[in-house]
Amino acid sequence: MTVQSADNKDALLTSEFMARLDQLDVMSRKLLAGKMKGERRSKRRGQSVEFADYRNYVIGDDLRFIDWNIYARLERLFLKLFLEEEDLALYILLDVTKSCDYGEPKKALYMKKVAAALGYIGLVNYNRVSISAMGNGVVAETGAIRGRTRVAHMLDFLAKLEPAGAGNLAEACRQFALSHRQKGICVVLSDFFDKGGYENGLRYISGGKYDLFAIQILSPQEIEPELQGDLKLRDLEDGDLAEVSITQALLKQYKANLNAYCLAVKDYLTRRGGTYLFASTSVPFDTLVLNYLRERGLLG
Repeated sequence: MTVQSADNKDALLTSEFMARLDQLDVMSRKLLAGKMKGERRSKRRGQSVEFADYRNYVIGDDLRFIDWNIYARLERLFLKLFLEEEDLALYILLDVTKSCDYGEPKKALYMKKVAAALGYIGLVNYNRVSISAMGNGVVAETGAIRGRTRVAHMLDFLAKLEPAGAGNLAEACRQFALSHRQKGICVVLSDFFDKGGYENGLRYISGGKYDLFAIQILSPQEIEPELQGDLKLRDLEDGDLAEVSITQALLKQYKANLNAYCLAVKDYLTRRGGTYLFASTSVPFDTLVLNYLRERGLLG
């Protein structure tokens, strides 16, 4: 199964990569008990999980929890429920502002691939998944979806997203927090380049009910710009122009400022109990998902 974006032939997920993702699940360092009990495996592996009841199988349920002994006797499918199993919400906030339409590879496509991988992992493990696109506020949402049968819907939603306009991180996070009050894991994918700053936005989703992971994604051209001479630079989001003379001293100062900015984002998050990860689009996206996100404790 391969899904492509509207204007780009690069696949968001391949069937081969999905097979590798089937071995993973999202993890939470906090106790995130949902409203619906008995519909997913407890993260507390190794402890006793007490059987509670059966219910009829419905399309989209995890086949691992079918009682095949009952099926052999009755030729009907029943799902086993357990007292300590819990529903987990996975929220993905995806930056779709115009600043993401930059770099090689482009940040927008890279972020969508990461969102697709995380969404897939959440759905096949029967977590409650919600993806919100962030622009000048929340500009599009999947709503809460669950189960393997919703994977195609999730990928279609992501494939149709195109970066556009200026961002307002504070307004997007405020709208998200007001409409998603259930505890859960919240993953933010963004370059965090917002003229209003990152603090006002992140304060709505940090230090509270969400187990927060922020992944700051930049292109190699932003990390190591190859510019020189007298240039006019245009802001991708609002069109502002700046005339600059690029010198080695200016490039050195730019890199120092960028490093300080990224460290400030990291410090802001970690002091509030969040987890920060920096990534360049030059890093293979499967390496980010399969290695870095597991090392940070988001996947296991």
